[in-house]
Amino acid sequence: MTNPLLANWSTPFGIAPFADISDDDFAPALEQALAAHTAQIEAIASTSDAPTFANVIEALETPCTPLEQVLSVFFSVAGADSNPAREALQREFSPKLAAHFSAITANKALYARLKTLWDQRDSLGLNDEQARVLMLTYRGFVRGGAALEGAEDIRMQEIKSRLATLGTQFTQNLLADERDWFMELSEDDLKGLPEFAIAAARAAGEEKGADGPVVTLARSIITPFLQFSPRRDLRQTAFAAWAARGANGGDTDNRAIAAEVLALREERAKLLGYENFAAYKLETEMAETPEAVRGLLMDVWAPAKAQADADAAILTEMLNKDGINGALEAWDWRYYSEKRRAVEHDLDEAELKPYLQLDRMIEASFDCANRLFGLEFAPLDVPLYHPDCRAWEVTRDGAHVAVFIGDYFARGSKRSGAWCSAMRSQAKFPEVQSPIVINVCNFAKGDPALLSWDDARTLFHEFGHALHQMLSDVTYESISGTSVARDFVELPSQLYEHWLEVPEVLQQFATHAETGAAMPEDLLQRVLGAATYDMGFQTVEYVASALVDLAFHDGDAPSDPMAKQGEVLAEIGMPSAIIMRHATPHFAHVFAGDGYSSGYYSYMWSEVMDADAFAAFEEAGSAFDPDRAKALETYILSTGGSVDPKALYTKFRGRLPGVEALLKGRGLAG
Repeated sequence: MTNPLLANWSTPFGIAPFADISDDDFAPALEQALAAHTAQIEAIASTSDAPTFANVIEALETPCTPLEQVLSVFFSVAGADSNPAREALQREFSPKLAAHFSAITANKALYARLKTLWDQRDSLGLNDEQARVLMLTYRGFVRGGAALEGAEDIRMQEIKSRLATLGTQFTQNLLADERDWFMELSEDDLKGLPEFAIAAARAAGEEKGADGPVVTLARSIITPFLQFSPRRDLRQTAFAAWAARGANGGDTDNRAIAAEVLALREERAKLLGYENFAAYKLETEMAETPEAVRGLLMDVWAPAKAQADADAAILTEMLNKDGINGALEAWDWRYYSEKRRAVEHDLDEAELKPYLQLDRMIEASFDCANRLFGLEFAPLDVPLYHPDCRAWEVTRDGAHVAVFIGDYFARGSKRSGAWCSAMRSQAKFPEVQSPIVINVCNFAKGDPALLSWDDARTLFHEFGHALHQMLSDVTYESISGTSVARDFVELPSQLYEHWLEVPEVLQQFATHAETGAAMPEDLLQRVLGAATYDMGFQTVEYVASALVDLAFHDGDAPSDPMAKQGEVLAEIGMPSAIIMRHATPHFAHVFAGDGYSSGYYSYMWSEVMDADAFAAFEEAGSAFDPDRAKALETYILSTGGSVDPKALYTKFRGRLPGVEALLKGRGLAG
């Protein structure tokens, strides 16, 4: 029988036939797919025809369908619904895939043909998009080590393979720590928790097979516990487990992995002639240099730390009034901050949450996309990789645009965080191909499922990434959708968060789970009034992480990353009651792969643009101004990586932004 991963998928819209695929299918399918791709690459490299854009670049852009099908399915389920078999396969596949793609970059005959094209680029008669794809392809080969020879070439391939293995191991260690730890709660331990948090703890207990409610390390469960539990001892225990992920000793400890990753990255950069990994990585980003990144982060750090220090003094006073004479600790901050928010803004998460139903927030994100871009969403009844997943067909003016899949609930088989990925990216070459896009989140289950304000923001954030994929309108897949500079990729996602705060959106979709009543006007105003509450804390924990990431890569690789982390935090004066958002042993953005390595600053770089970009709508007088929406789609969402991002943003806004809009948006402006 034909392996379903290699078959011609005659399913609706070419969605993977998940119901027909078993874990036993992956390994043999990958072997055949890699062989097919190797043959395809060899044919491109070995032809005697003179190199042309068509027989080199477009030949490389022609998808190897078997390989794309295998990888799209495997990595979707490996991240969102893992099991021991899939984890073992991931450990097996990572070095194999790294070797495969490294061999392509190292193919000297292929590189020679590509270099010939590059040298002749001015006489090829290419359009702007073709010229961009040629540049990006050539640059990617050079940065991948294609020009290296002999021992250096061999060492580069060894480094890539080892980094792939370490990244997988880091991820699986973190997943194991998050999956295995939980704290059982007695009925007395539930006192002080709002009903939504109790319900989530009971549901988590059922999933873990415990006799009663539990706290897990899922952010949607542990964060409310830290906000509301009056039991300081339990908060400390839970927080310690959360902070220690990846640093518990034994087989799942990530500290040695982090050190080896940093050393290998430095060696890789120096093989390519760069001073350090940060110089190598940032060369292709909007920021361009470590100095530019550090300048932005420090411009934000000073006002954020000042605000956090002022807030810490207030929270410490509250702590002391409760009869606790010690210092404010990290496990105290959320608890006293929540109490302070209730007083200063008359806003209680328990009061707000019934108005933030998951289904209604999904509807809100869809409705905004409809009003801005004319998109419509119709549910699809198709088999997916987990019963929690849902799918919609996305259309515009009756024409098919994309398939959107949402996988919203936390479970032990899913890695933490939230992300967007494309099982198939938009392209027009060699034939028209519509995208299949997935948003994965980790919200607590409930009936109905209720979101925190941060959860709702996350939903809009990831849907902004999805829109970037769905509205892509380029010829070549390699520059489709989110295939842009890392510090530009967060612009569409962070920009879309702003529509959650548009009053008319909340008035329509923030309806009470029991009564169906719209959010009262006074609560709406309190929610919007508290939008920048505790922003000193949030900004400090983020910027500290970004500065540590940059320090890891901007210089000699530290042999002891934990010591280096401590040095950086001491140097910037990290407040004692706040920890990094992502400490080194669980900093998956940086160590699970190269994506955000030396690039965690990207969220803030993009936020400078998103704050300024939404101001364009405000200046136009409406969050749904049609001319601004059209410009946003034309210059940002549809263009993928076909144009330099600085040029794109300038076309949209007429200029590049400064940090002022960001500080104002975070309530940190002087």
